[in-house]
Amino acid sequence: MVVLVSIARVAATNLEDEDEGGVAAIIGAVIDNSSRIGKEKTVAIKMALEDFYHSQNNTNQSFVLHLMNSHGDPPQAALAARDLIDKQKVQAIIGPQTWEETSVVANVCSENSIPVLSLADATPNWATDKWHFLVQASQSQFLQMKAVSAIVQSWEWYQVNIIYEDTESLSTGILAHLSQALAEAGVGISNLLAIPPFASSSLSHDLMKLKEGQCRVFVVHLSFPLALHLFETAKKLNMMEKDYVWITTDPFTGLVHSLNASTLSSMKGIVGVKSYFSQLGHQYEDFYVKFRRRYSSENPNEFDNEPGIFAAQAYDAAWTLALAMNKTNKKGGQVLLDKILLSNFSGLSGKIQFTNYRLDPAKTFKIINVMGQTYGELGFWSDGQGFSRTIGPDATYSSSMKVLGPVFWPGGPWDSPRGWTLPTIDKPLRIGVPLESTLKQFVNIIQDECDNTTSFQGFAVQLFKETAELLPYHLPYKFYTFNGTYDDLVKQIYYKNFDAVVGDVTIVSYRYEYAEFTQPYTDPGVVMIVPVRVKGGQRGWLFLKPFTRTMWVLIGLMIIYNGFVLWMLERNHFPDLKGSMLNQTGTMCWLSFITFLSLHGDRLHSNLSRMTMVVWLFAGLIITQTYTANLASMLTVEKLEPTTDDVDQLRKGNAIVGCDRGSFLKNYLYEVLHFQPTNIRQISSEEEYAEALRNKEIAAAFLEVPVAKIFLAKYCKEFIQAGPMYKIGGFAFAFPRESPLTATVNKALIKAFENGKVLDLENKMLVSEQCENTNTDEDDTASLGPNSFWALFTLTGTTSTIALLVYVFRKNHSNLL
Repeated sequence: MVVLVSIARVAATNLEDEDEGGVAAIIGAVIDNSSRIGKEKTVAIKMALEDFYHSQNNTNQSFVLHLMNSHGDPPQAALAARDLIDKQKVQAIIGPQTWEETSVVANVCSENSIPVLSLADATPNWATDKWHFLVQASQSQFLQMKAVSAIVQSWEWYQVNIIYEDTESLSTGILAHLSQALAEAGVGISNLLAIPPFASSSLSHDLMKLKEGQCRVFVVHLSFPLALHLFETAKKLNMMEKDYVWITTDPFTGLVHSLNASTLSSMKGIVGVKSYFSQLGHQYEDFYVKFRRRYSSENPNEFDNEPGIFAAQAYDAAWTLALAMNKTNKKGGQVLLDKILLSNFSGLSGKIQFTNYRLDPAKTFKIINVMGQTYGELGFWSDGQGFSRTIGPDATYSSSMKVLGPVFWPGGPWDSPRGWTLPTIDKPLRIGVPLESTLKQFVNIIQDECDNTTSFQGFAVQLFKETAELLPYHLPYKFYTFNGTYDDLVKQIYYKNFDAVVGDVTIVSYRYEYAEFTQPYTDPGVVMIVPVRVKGGQRGWLFLKPFTRTMWVLIGLMIIYNGFVLWMLERNHFPDLKGSMLNQTGTMCWLSFITFLSLHGDRLHSNLSRMTMVVWLFAGLIITQTYTANLASMLTVEKLEPTTDDVDQLRKGNAIVGCDRGSFLKNYLYEVLHFQPTNIRQISSEEEYAEALRNKEIAAAFLEVPVAKIFLAKYCKEFIQAGPMYKIGGFAFAFPRESPLTATVNKALIKAFENGKVLDLENKMLVSEQCENTNTDEDDTASLGPNSFWALFTLTGTTSTIALLVYVFRKNHSNLL
């Protein structure tokens, strides 16, 4: 249907030639006049052209407006655009609300070089490149998605459900921006529910599936009628009750003002984000009064006649077009397009200024809250600044929505919802546990066929129980066995067969595609275990090892010194101590060394000599006995070493190596350490590892650190850790990606470390195997140095010196007499 509107003094016929002046500018509009948005736009566009004609901006320019009702159907919108161009000879078209309609209108207009001012809620970035005459005349809603994300982040919700209209604009535009904004805030998407443009009978079924999940936060981006149907259905399903969160966006929130009290009462607790435009000033007051009067006149059956953001945007788009046409003295769509893009003025909806064919996006949005039979405005959110109660230079901002004050939530009044539901006794948390664990100390599943019962034991199981006790809420759960690889076990979370996984499950990057993990509760790392062998090498000079080199030098010096003292004291009594200097020196050393080993008191004539040699012999006895004991220890202790500590040597030698069955290590050995798949053997138990290493079926075993510790504690005399440690892995609990449980369980696990629960469990359950007579390294029987004998050397040296001094004193005294 074509509506021909003659504005002011303009007639639809007998248009004069443009060059002669006084010719009316012909404008087309494609509107869905069956919708509230379309009705507001129709009134606003008419008002804008009338107001412009009577304003001081007009230079006697008149307008003719042709309205076409698209009924929200893209093909009909395309036909309407074609009719406006071919029959009505319009110079420009103000486009419809949806992107689907706008895209077909833009295609028709670009073919005919007719500018089209789009009022779509979302226009893809590529659209203005494809259609050169398309201008985005409404502010983009993409930034609004960041406001939604900020609300979710404010209340520390980690997952949301997104309900959106299954249209091209949503799937390619709004949804992508919303997903990105949530991801940047660390919020995951639990479920996506796409609703067709015309509500289907399956909506109740779809909502029930969402209700069965844990997530209770819903972000709704739907057209106005579809959103009304959604909330009506949610109310019937008791999904507008306590612990539920509903966050809405434009176009629904932008029309909340049009709802009656009874409809609003069924939506209590909804938090909405809507486009903000200033409602202050003479310009808006004049628009507000005239709009209400005219809207009531043209739509007498409508409940509310207040204008919203869509009316303001349509008014500004029509004013922009009128202003461009008023200043255009030349024919041609390109000239008109250029004038439109140069627009720069303050409109009702904000600053009208175009960049790259787009109206500069709004950066401030209003936050509303439905409370009973009405709604209130909580405050604002501004991009780059955050939440505030007011707008202006004196406004204070916060990154949290909580600064806006109390919120009326569904089932209210003011308690903040958790945003997710806990498992119940009737529906406990389903926890998968690996049936075939390599180490029974970590996971030990005992199945009693007589009683048809299964018990779950082990360090990992007990640690989870202790952690669950530290949670701030009661967590019902039930363990289930899983017979398969650890990768398949983690995937069961993704497939929603399990709600969590407990066991000796390693943190591996590719497993994050299916689940996320708590912090590790064991040391990360993978090590190589190999058999030991007796260490070979030169042992011919082992007799020197009991003492250090310094010790040997000191013993030699003390022998020479004591020999010199004896020579001085006994040289007048022994003929052998006389003669040539060489003879005396040799005799002196021999005497000192002999007395170091035994005392011949009957051969010594001086009491000073006897005193010196008694102390020296005492020191000698201790030194020789210590030497004998240390040498015996070195001769009898076996020196052990790994058979190999070189991974490259194993790989080049085509050696067979072992790893846990079903673990990530097989891929790691192949992809990172470059062992051939045929040379990798998977093993199921520590006993099988020991047998394979003893029988040389494998040359080495690659084990994770906690497994290696327990294995070596049991087989310490046969096997040893060799080579480097590879810093990967660590055991942890697994949960669904972005699960709200992960953060709270992780916090409780950290508390278990801090209060000593983990240490107690480790001492009780993991330190059961003790290694006795552990083989020592060669350095464990260390050479002894002077530090161990300084008192003896001091005693004998002092005694010898005193004896020498007494002898010298007596000698000098007798000579004086």
